[in-house]
Amino acid sequence: MSDYLIKALAYDQKVRAYAVNSTETIGEAQRRHQTWPTASAALGRAMTAGVMMGAMLKGEEKLTIKVEGGGPIGAIIVDADAKGNIRGYVSNPKVHFDLNEKGKLDVRRAVGTDGMLSVVKDIGLREHFSGQVPIVSGELGEDFTYYFATSEQTPSAVGVGVLVNPDNTIKASGGFIIQLMPGTDEETISKIEESITQTPPISKLIQDGLTPEEILNRLLGEENIRILEKMPVKFECNCSKERFGRAILSLGKEEIQDMIIEDGKADTQCHFCNEEYRFSKEELEEILEEANRA
Repeated sequence: MSDYLIKALAYDQKVRAYAVNSTETIGEAQRRHQTWPTASAALGRAMTAGVMMGAMLKGEEKLTIKVEGGGPIGAIIVDADAKGNIRGYVSNPKVHFDLNEKGKLDVRRAVGTDGMLSVVKDIGLREHFSGQVPIVSGELGEDFTYYFATSEQTPSAVGVGVLVNPDNTIKASGGFIIQLMPGTDEETISKIEESITQTPPISKLIQDGLTPEEILNRLLGEENIRILEKMPVKFECNCSKERFGRAILSLGKEEIQDMIIEDGKADTQCHFCNEEYRFSKEELEEILEEANRA
């Protein structure tokens, strides 16, 4: 079954909820970047949170998440849009440690806890919305929870999880975000808190075959939920040879001339998807001609 995300309201519209199965999507990221297990878990958690945050946007809006915790993984960068498309990478994909004291992948050690989580939203205005919070956990679910509470003043519970197979491929990946609307009563809050506490890790639910709908039913009660939308989710990069050509053009005439003389070609690679684009000497000469006409 292909990955998808659902949006829902619950408890007479007092609660907004999202849930996603992102197994194939994170599997594609792992394949492209050849991440080791702990790096896969960190990237997968950030991308899973990112695709749900993207689903909160509208139209052509998009966002970029950057996690820099000072750990050996380096920076995690994630791009998402409002249509279920997500891409991401880590600075150092070759990071893996022994399991932590809970028997889980040690994401906190890979990410680090000395740094910031930032979100930049492009909502079509001249100025982008930007929010930034300190990393409080390094496990990322708690960090996104803290981001929503602090930067967007929306009390939220964020659950994200990734299971990795012995051959480094992705076994299960998914997540949920539950958000309280202003005026939610204490009884409803207590019910949700208790339910989250008693629910197994999200990655285990995905591994056991639960759908996003069934995950929200378990967390919020089927009788309380109204599904609003079901959206396909996939790893999607908007890079192209044309875009890299424009980037080379922006380097200026001298730089392009040096490429032609010294290498006779240019090899470029997209950080987000690892796709490679090669420019021959003839193609560089065409770009140089365009630069001379500008």
